[in-house]
Amino acid sequence: MSETAEHEVVGSEVEPAEAAGDDGERRDETLSEQERERRAAALAEVRVYGDPVLRSRASEITDFGPELASDAERMVGIMRDALGVGLAATQLGVLRRMLVFAAGADATPTALVNPRIEWTSDELATAEEGCLSLPGVAVDVERPLHARVRGLDIDGEPLLLEASGLEARVLQHEIDHLDGVLTLDRTDRAQRKGAMRALREGGSFSPEREPEPERDDD
Repeated sequence: MSETAEHEVVGSEVEPAEAAGDDGERRDETLSEQERERRAAALAEVRVYGDPVLRSRASEITDFGPELASDAERMVGIMRDALGVGLAATQLGVLRRMLVFAAGADATPTALVNPRIEWTSDELATAEEGCLSLPGVAVDVERPLHARVRGLDIDGEPLLLEASGLEARVLQHEIDHLDGVLTLDRTDRAQRKGAMRALREGGSFSPEREPEPERDDD
């Protein structure tokens, strides 16, 4: 890929045990008390399922300057504290076409303005995706394994991303948010039904997996 790129964002393809999307959540027992407090405060900023803004299409950004840079910095901070790999402005109730992502622990967070998918590969991959706006829910989503995304940086300069694997998935996930599309729209009927029930009841949902066969080490 030509640039380091958002959310879990969502970057190398996707290891089976790793959920993609913007919900890069670690197990609670691995978090310090301070990390848990920061995460709770960050999640309180994120709009969740049922909020109409999540079904709205964001508008193109035409003004670049210190205010936009400040908004991007805030988004990166919320993404990091929430332990996500990507975040779209609509998830914070801001209907502007900007996202941030960092597809991996060592990735540099990147802000992308007015992103558009220019090309996707015919090769597809299915992976489990979580989402900060769908708390407790993860579903299987099939997406192109490779994607070329064009946009602008926070100074209005052109930016081209050649992404594969997890990064390509994260970018597609976040651009979906800017178009009012959720992972619920991209999974199969059975998973959508189970996920929506969990969201209504305040429960959790993730796809059932077939148990791995026992190994015979003899």
